[in-house]
Amino acid sequence: MPNRLLPEWHPQDAIQLTWPTPTSDWAPLLERIEATLEAMVVAIARYESVLIAVPDADTRCHLLQRFGNLGVDTARLHLVVAKADDTWARDHGPIAIERDGKPVLLDYVFTGWGGKFEAGHDNQLTGHLAEAGVYACAVESRDIVLEGGAIDTDGEGTLLTTEACLLNPNRNSHLDREAVETLLKADFGIERVLWLANGHLEGDDTDSHVDTLARFCDPVTIAYVHCDDQSDPHYPALAAMEKELEALRRADGEPYRLIPLPWPRPCYDPEDGHRLPATYANFLIVNSAVLVPVYGDAADSEALAALAEAFPERDIVPIDCLSVIRQHGSLHCLTMQLPRGSLSAATQQGETS
Repeated sequence: MPNRLLPEWHPQDAIQLTWPTPTSDWAPLLERIEATLEAMVVAIARYESVLIAVPDADTRCHLLQRFGNLGVDTARLHLVVAKADDTWARDHGPIAIERDGKPVLLDYVFTGWGGKFEAGHDNQLTGHLAEAGVYACAVESRDIVLEGGAIDTDGEGTLLTTEACLLNPNRNSHLDREAVETLLKADFGIERVLWLANGHLEGDDTDSHVDTLARFCDPVTIAYVHCDDQSDPHYPALAAMEKELEALRRADGEPYRLIPLPWPRPCYDPEDGHRLPATYANFLIVNSAVLVPVYGDAADSEALAALAEAFPERDIVPIDCLSVIRQHGSLHCLTMQLPRGSLSAATQQGETS
């Protein structure tokens, strides 16, 4: 049976996170980002387990006590000591496929989004967690650069991505579009690759990851960033992206159901004034719920309503992500889902460290 790239709504064992350290780029915002991550863990643990890579044993003990005080079921917390450079588990975490009915985790090369940031520890993190016995399934290394935030799938053979990222020479300069598609089809069992040529967010370090722009909600529905402010510098590219999405067709030839997500007011860094990449497309699907980034903006309620329409059978849980965008990512970027059958029994019993 060929490989199958699992959609985010596939049943999950856990959400994987990486905890920040006082020596990381989060240092000036450490208390704020920890508060955001705490809110995420409390929310996720209502629905499933949370796997957290932590920098040391002291942090592990502190977090277990802290989450216990917050009322989290500690049986759903799995904290493992492993070194990391940063917190963006979406991009240094493993990408899950299904093969012969069982999950397999693929470990791609992570270079800090084309060498923009130090990523040596991040790149080794999946391997270290595998060696620690965290995963119950096979973990296979790949020698090409690929980040989880760069791709999205309907789970039925279609992959959505952006030219600006996957065809960027700072990723795999030796691969052209045809070669990239060949690799994606081999690893993921993909039959179709839908390329977006337009769309970007100022302040985004990822070269237009698709998870900041447009996301599958189910096999026939795509939620996407819609800019309705013609005076905004984003408007031309996002309007062009919207036309691309309208022109896309499903495998059966039908158009996609498109759900526009609102455009929040511009957010700027309070230190130097550069624009930050606030986006509602960076939501996270967990078992029975969707966590949605919010920014203290009037558009928050509109975004929550739009995603409630996209996910009528799931709880919609807002998470304040104003601190997260200070480091140029948002909620989805901090997370990686692990499908059912991928977390080891020892990990689930708290026996790894």
